[in-house]
Amino acid sequence: MAIGTKDLAPAELDGFDDEKLVAELKKAKEELFNLRFQSATGQLESHGRLKAVRRDIARIYTILRERELGIRTAPTASE
Repeated sequence: MAIGTKDLAPAELDGFDDEKLVAELKKAKEELFNLRFQSATGQLESHGRLKAVRRDIARIYTILRERELGIRTAPTASE
């Protein structure tokens, strides 16, 4: 994975249940908001982080949608 958070690799996200994915999505959206605010005020030091967080959000949305369509399966309770 070239850009993004190492904790949010697709293999890692496959192990999360839907509730945890939604929580990670909310956390990433809040971080993106804060980064955009910092960028607008000229306080942002790492502009690459904006791209990484946007990709993380897209990755989470993709996994949630694939589970809706039955392409991926959510982890079972025994895992």
